[in-house]
Amino acid sequence: MNRKADLYAQDLTDSIWRKSSASGAEHDCVEIAELPGGARAVRDSKNPERAPLRFTASEWAAFRAGVIANEL
Repeated sequence: MNRKADLYAQDLTDSIWRKSSASGAEHDCVEIAELPGGARAVRDSKNPERAPLRFTASEWAAFRAGVIANEL
């Protein structure tokens, strides 16, 4: 089983997208939807019709850790 392929096979039609509470009035930000198993989908709020990126739970955790540690 390819976990990435499984993530991209999921239908996001009914997903609940949220923006950061720190999002500015320009609305130039990303939106995040929670997926099963701790995975996340990320899309550009200015172009929500474009295909979102999808991250496994471990990829998302590594990304968050890097942001918190100012590595990104």
